[in-house]
Amino acid sequence: MRSAESRPKGRIKVTYRGVESLKVSPTNPRTHSDVQINQIMESMSEFGFTNPVLVDEDNSLIAGHGRLQAAERLGLTYIPTITLAGLTEDQKRAYLIADNKLALNSGWDEGLLRSQLEELEESGELLDLLGFSEAELTALLADVEDVVEDPL
Repeated sequence: MRSAESRPKGRIKVTYRGVESLKVSPTNPRTHSDVQINQIMESMSEFGFTNPVLVDEDNSLIAGHGRLQAAERLGLTYIPTITLAGLTEDQKRAYLIADNKLALNSGWDEGLLRSQLEELEESGELLDLLGFSEAELTALLADVEDVVEDPL
């Protein structure tokens, strides 16, 4: 395992940059469907642009391609960025992949998730902004007692 100590230390600085000044990575293997971009747009409209995109010193995107696409569709002129300075080209490529894959490796505490979803459902708010399909929400919110397993 590599040591975080070997990385430059410093404060993270959020800088608002013009959307037009940002360059997408032609080597980004992650894809974003129209449905997902619309979900990101809805989230941004409700909560704001809460997660800055990551760029290198040349304003080339390292992470945040979906957020940039959503910002462009929303007509945003400036978005928050964080510059990751001093990375090699290999490190940039590796982080572009790791940023996406590491999030996919997590799971859910289904009991806690169900509880949170039930509270949001009771308040009648925000379930449509969570990124779950209707089928997923229906399955997650189904009463456990209503689920009967066929013994054969």
